[in-house]
Amino acid sequence: MEVLLSAEDLAAGIGRLSTAVRQEVGRRPLTVVGVLTGSIVLVSDLIRRLECPVQVSMVWASSYRGTATSPGTLELRLDLLPDLTGQEVLLVDDIFDTGRTLEALMQELRRRGAASVRSLVLLRKAGRAEVAIQPDFVGFDIPDAFVVGYGLDFDGAWRHLPYLAALDSADIAAARAGQRSHDAEPVPQADPAGVPRA
Repeated sequence: MEVLLSAEDLAAGIGRLSTAVRQEVGRRPLTVVGVLTGSIVLVSDLIRRLECPVQVSMVWASSYRGTATSPGTLELRLDLLPDLTGQEVLLVDDIFDTGRTLEALMQELRRRGAASVRSLVLLRKAGRAEVAIQPDFVGFDIPDAFVVGYGLDFDGAWRHLPYLAALDSADIAAARAGQRSHDAEPVPQADPAGVPRA
């Protein structure tokens, strides 16, 4: 595994995102809608840095199944949403990949009467977008790689990592073959200077 973003990098990114949200929303009430399950760590860290009254809700959306590394049919479950009529909504997701999930959810939140819908993602993957929209707030732009940690998983594993790491083809093959325990900690690779990157 290659560590792309350290715990310190991620904390700094959440600081930038929360500052940008505060500047735009101020102290007006905000409904934060997180996308399960990948955004749970992000939502938790983000809302504690906001200064406005916050209501939190969750939706479930997925186009990946098990050990898949490319998206399939998008499924949405929205039964946990509160009444959004007249609300300012911030939709929070872990990653902007093809953009189909974000686009579909924003359309649904507007259809349910939200006064405004903004979107925030921790990560935006290069060269993958299939939609015209872009997130309103982006933490980091990353290469087109399969990433885990800080809430993101591969077949249920590695969400707990405090940093973000990219899986290479050998990692993915080993996980699919059941050779790596879901509880195993990846070993951070060193940067060119020989210093561990996590």
